[in-house]
Amino acid sequence: MLGVLSADAAVLGNPDLCRSIFDDTIRVLGLSKIGEVYHGFPGAGFTAVVCLTESHVSIHTWPEFGKATFDVFLSNFERDNSDKVRRFFNAVVTGLQATIVSQQEISR
Repeated sequence: MLGVLSADAAVLGNPDLCRSIFDDTIRVLGLSKIGEVYHGFPGAGFTAVVCLTESHVSIHTWPEFGKATFDVFLSNFERDNSDKVRRFFNAVVTGLQATIVSQQEISR
């Protein structure tokens, strides 16, 4: 699932908040994190990619525009993870207190 989100600049400039939301959601959904990178840009937003055994999640923020792109990709190879994708997406939207500008769901 891919989305463009709108949120407060302070939220979109806070990688620690995002890390907390991602980690909590990964735990609640029973996913397995195998690596992560969070990179903040001076005076601007951040980029984060979390690798999962099930695939990945990523976010790129532009607080100066109040926007972010967010992607959740969980493989359906051994089991249907469609519900977990939706739950992960919604948890991040709620946690960031964001509004969905656009959303696209692709069965993978």
